[in-house]
Amino acid sequence: MLSQMGQTLETMMFTFHEFAGDKRYLREEHLRVLMEKESPGFLENQIDPLAVDKIMKGPRPVPRGQSGLPELLLSISGLTITCNDYFVIHMKQKGKT
Repeated sequence: MLSQMGQTLETMMFTFHEFAGDKRYLREEHLRVLMEKESPGFLENQIDPLAVDKIMKGPRPVPRGQSGLPELLLSISGLTITCNDYFVIHMKQKGKT
């Protein structure tokens, strides 16, 4: 039985392959659709609305316009950090940290 973290990693991997056209890469527009469909709250709750575009257009070891699983995971990590920054500010405003 997988841990919660293991289930999350498995879900990310299967979700990538569900959206990937050739099973190795996502086109950039499909990465955006994946993020909008699977994580709408992450994209809506940004302090810097351009943060998502900066993260998704960052340096890539694969051809421009494509994303492999490693790039998806880097994008998710960047979005998680950005959302955590928002969450910390929100919690401070509520006096919970």
